[in-house]
Amino acid sequence: MALLKRFANAIKPILQQKTVLAVRRNHGLEHGTIHMLNRQKYTLSGRSSAGGFILYGDVPTEKVERAVQEALARFRRGEAQWAVHPNCGTNLVTTGLVTTSIAAIGFTGANRKRAWDRFPLVMIFMMIASLYSLPLGMSLQEYFTTSGEMGELDVVSINKREVTLPLGRKAIIHEVLTKEGD
Repeated sequence: MALLKRFANAIKPILQQKTVLAVRRNHGLEHGTIHMLNRQKYTLSGRSSAGGFILYGDVPTEKVERAVQEALARFRRGEAQWAVHPNCGTNLVTTGLVTTSIAAIGFTGANRKRAWDRFPLVMIFMMIASLYSLPLGMSLQEYFTTSGEMGELDVVSINKREVTLPLGRKAIIHEVLTKEGD
């Protein structure tokens, strides 16, 4: 993963750009909050933006508030490891991209008979890739998609609401709004 770290250093001006950094910090705070709530047996998912993040899951607002503050305090103490999470979409995308690429390469130029002949080998390589994609996804989070360095990030508000999903299902969300300190 040293290659990823070197690449992240090479594109540091992009990763430190104001909007990109805001999304990365909010993504890290989202993960930290989810870690804190997972320890209380809550199952959540989230989505981050430059202005904050949304948590999907039925959790009392007071617990979300405490989890956000605990995560922020841990980050301020230098506990950056809370910024990465094994169930992050980055890991899912990494697994999908790597395994699909292996399949595409494995079956390129093959007629139907040759494709079936290659199938067992391609499947083995796809399984190996799926095993290695989790650590790769975690490194991508660490260096590119999240930040455990909160800087002057402040929580502005936390609001709970119910939304209607496709097919009429209801979901509870908490919208956590943040801003860079003045």
